[in-house]
Amino acid sequence: MVNQINLRGVWLLLVSLGLGIVAEVCFFHGKIGISYIVFIVALYMVIFLHFQFAFYHRRIGMLLMVVIWLLAGSYLYLDSILFYEINLVVIPLLIYCHLVLITTPDQYAWVSIEFVTILKEKCSQSVRYSLNACDELFKRVFKYNNKDMVIPIKPILIGLGIGIPLLLIVITLLMSADKVFQELVLRVPNFIMQMNLLKEFWRIAIVLLVAFFFFGLFRVLPKKPSTREGITGPQEKNWNGLTAVTILLMLLSVYLLFVCIQFSYFFGESLHSGYTFAEYARKGFFELIIVTLINWSILISFMRFVQNTSVKLNRMLKILYTLLIGLTSIMLISAYQRLSMYEEAYGYTLDRVLAHGFMIFLMVIFAYTLIRVWLTRLSLLHFYLIAGMIFYTGMNVINIEKLVTDKNLERYEETGKIDIYYLNTLSYSGWNGLLQLYTKEPNYHGLEELLIGRINYRCSGIQKSRGNPLILLDRR
Repeated sequence: MVNQINLRGVWLLLVSLGLGIVAEVCFFHGKIGISYIVFIVALYMVIFLHFQFAFYHRRIGMLLMVVIWLLAGSYLYLDSILFYEINLVVIPLLIYCHLVLITTPDQYAWVSIEFVTILKEKCSQSVRYSLNACDELFKRVFKYNNKDMVIPIKPILIGLGIGIPLLLIVITLLMSADKVFQELVLRVPNFIMQMNLLKEFWRIAIVLLVAFFFFGLFRVLPKKPSTREGITGPQEKNWNGLTAVTILLMLLSVYLLFVCIQFSYFFGESLHSGYTFAEYARKGFFELIIVTLINWSILISFMRFVQNTSVKLNRMLKILYTLLIGLTSIMLISAYQRLSMYEEAYGYTLDRVLAHGFMIFLMVIFAYTLIRVWLTRLSLLHFYLIAGMIFYTGMNVINIEKLVTDKNLERYEETGKIDIYYLNTLSYSGWNGLLQLYTKEPNYHGLEELLIGRINYRCSGIQKSRGNPLILLDRR
């Protein structure tokens, strides 16, 4: 298809170029902070003006927008090493899903195979549209007034693609043959580096890639999605209820035996012989993950595909589902307790606190699944997606590194033990915790040297010849 670029298309292309410039300035010049909020503001101003607030799926769309803004804002008021790179991928994906969602009519459920198909279709359509637009622009730019005279751009590009490698080979051979020629040629890269041509080339390339992506996306989104007849999902298969009951009974008997045998392991205060405290706690946690994933997969699969043939069989399945959730909850509570004991003995880290948060998230998931077992009209996928977004956003907003630092300082007050070298690996929160510890215990072994090294690294203007950096920091 050939894109007809009308006046509205030209304006949209210019706006997309502006977004590309804003993205390049915000994300490719140092560490990201307030720049992410600046880009989000610019992007959503374009979205609101382009679509004129004619949005669908307003409630879930509003939730997604709040999540995106909170995650982008975390770059401004938090300094989390953990989520800095993860959110560079998560936020663009959420923005894309949000744009497709609010421009897709309400008759298309956002929790369905159809919507996943629409996401893939819109992505491929936007890429194709952008490529066609580039082809149309090339034709218009390299075309003379006489329609029969067109610059043969493709043969030129092919010639450059073959000639440049050959030229590099020849130059390399000549440089090895003549030192004077070598010196002359070596001046050219220095001249190019001084002009920063390569850097400018990549900046322009980034701007164009971002601009044409948004241009193609904005052009295809207003179009109606594919009809329901054109989107086919997997056919439903009904599983036999008695088969499910048999499987559940066998699994539950194993889980009951497992819980009974391991009861002292989970809730007792003594260690099993052959295990250290660290191995004890970690072993319980990984068992939890495996068992939880197995049980969750069984629950979702049976609740989705098992055919309910009678009232009695349906009631029996619900009871077995409830038992399965109950046993899983016992394992979750026991693992949470073991991890807490492990933290009291060895201190708090990001991984351990995140493990706590993940277990709480699993408890919420299983609690809602238990409600869904008895109230079949509720939607599991809706809740899972919304709870997942809220949980991930909460992990960004809470400032986990500050929580870890505060917990380690509290542990130091109680036990006199703290891992200052781990706190030094954290961002500003860990540094601030070390400074708080220094004000209370300035003679703590290795603390002053650690802080001096970090301050000299952070503040290059403070030199050792001027005195102790800690004193200078206190004066400030």
